Order: sequence, then structure tokens, then C-alpha cells
Amino acid sequence: MTSSMRTQPDKGFRAAVLHGLAQPEKRIPCQYLYDQRGAALFERICQLDEYYLTRVEIGLLDRHAGAIAAEAGPRARLVEFGAGSERKARILLAAMESPAEYVPVDVSRDHLTQSLADLDAGFPGLSVTPVFADFMADFALPPPNGHGRTVGFFPGSTIGNLHPSEAVEFLRRAARVVGQDGAMLVGVDLKKDEAILNAAYNDIQGVTAAFSLNLLERINRELDGNFDVASFDHWAHYDAREGRVEIKLVSRRRQTVRVCGRQFRFDLAEPIHTEYSYKYSPDEFRWLARQGGFASSSTWIDDQRLFSLHYLRPAATAVDGTAIP
Repeated sequence: MTSSMRTQPDKGFRAAVLHGLAQPEKRIPCQYLYDQRGAALFERICQLDEYYLTRVEIGLLDRHAGAIAAEAGPRARLVEFGAGSERKARILLAAMESPAEYVPVDVSRDHLTQSLADLDAGFPGLSVTPVFADFMADFALPPPNGHGRTVGFFPGSTIGNLHPSEAVEFLRRAARVVGQDGAMLVGVDLKKDEAILNAAYNDIQGVTAAFSLNLLERINRELDGNFDVASFDHWAHYDAREGRVEIKLVSRRRQTVRVCGRQFRFDLAEPIHTEYSYKYSPDEFRWLARQGGFASSSTWIDDQRLFSLHYLRPAATAVDGTAIP
């Protein structure tokens, strides 16, 4: 997932909402779930028993940081796409041999500034160079400063929020960013018992529902909307045929909503699609990575086979292999 903590109305948010609500199948991109309140709610989600993803990924990073650092080599530059909490990057940076630079990439200047203040203090010899950009579009890295390999970092199973064709395009773009001698470390949620997946996105405390419904509250706050939030339900379910969790906000009645002076009609049970979260087997993701110009160098999977980390090299230089406990 990506984060977008804004203090002023976002023109991209306005355009996305007005366009998305006007479609025959209403949809709003998941990146707009992350205003300041949404980001805080997501931090709570990450601590829930049902939401295994963050806990298991951090466990994998802790367990295999040394092997990842060995793959990266000395004086690596770590480029994090869609930088959120710096906690995961800290694990890698602490294990790397004399890392030269950390480049977090995110659309939100406020979020990056706040997150990186503590990182500077913890790694006094590290160059920290934030890039304020949409990682789904082309962007330029800072000029070289004598660093070694550029390693892209895409944690959190954020790649699962992309349609597979979008994921391939992202990887192709990332391959250009890291270069022929570079690499990518990608967190990927695995296919598993659908009861586990459905529980992860429908926690018993209702935090995930509050996170989803906050999108409507954000529209009311920032775009002069009049959504009756109580008239919508959070809905999330794993579609085994498509291999993805589908997340929607579903209207509980027929109603008309105003946003930025425009009116949008909802039928009973009509949804707003907000997020897909694709799940992949290790082989499925390796196939996807090959379409994006990468081949697998190493794969790490937790003992319960819930989550995976994939270390990828550009296809021309990669050595295929796995390291599955």
C-alpha cells in the first residue's frame, strides 16, 4: 500500500473521485484511503491479530536480513517505492555493509518528512534523499554518489494492489530505475486458506471497516461531499477464481450523494470498488517478475507459508534459485 497524508485538498484526489463515481462501476483508487486518519487506522490494522501480513513480513526481514544484505553487497543504495513506515527499511539498512544512501519515494512530502526525522538520527553516516513522486510514474533518482548496487524495495504486498498487468508495468519501470546491476526486493502475499484471508480484511474489532469508510469521510471533509457514511458497509471477500481479495463500499439503500456540486446516484447494494489485493503462489509471482524483466535470485517464505520475500535481478544477470525453509 501507499501513503498519502495531505494537509491541503489534493487535485488528483478530486479528479479521481469525480471520475470514479461517474463510471458505470464506481471505483476510487486505493491510494486515496491514506489521508492522515487513514494512515493512523492502517497502523492499527497492522497490529491486529487477524492481519498477519506486516507481522510476518517483518519476521522474514529480521530472519533473512543478513542474506539480503549479502545479495545487495557493500555501499548499496536502497530505494523504497511508496515509502510508509521506515521500520522495514531500518532492518535492511542495519544489516547492510556500509549502505551509501536511502531513497524513499512517495507522493506525500509531509509523510516523508515526518517519517525520516528519526531515521537520520539512527544512521548518522547514511545519506537520506527523499524523492517526492508517484512511483507508478517515471521519476529520476538522485545523481550517483559513489554507491554500489541500487536495490529497490517494495514491501507490504503493495504489488498485490496492482492488477497483474499494472504490476508488470511497475516492474518494467523499476528495472529501469535500479539499472542492469541493480535488484528488487518485493514482499508478496501468498495464496492460502480463504478463511485466513477473509479474516485479515474483516477484523472483529471493525478497524478495517473504519479504515475503508474513512474514504467517504475524507470526501466529505475535502471535497464538500455529503455522504451518509452510516448508509454504506465495508465489504471484503476473497475470490479464489481471480486470486484476489476484493474490497468495496456497498450502499445500504437507494440514495443520491453530492460531491463538489455534482450528484451521483446509488442503487441498493451498489458498490464503490476501492481495492484489490492479489495473492500469488511463489511460481506465479516468479512468472510475473519475468514478464517485468526480472528473474528470481532468492525467495524466502515463512514456516506457515503465509508470506514471501523475493529478491530479483534483471533477467540478463539473474541467477535463478530459491531459499525456502
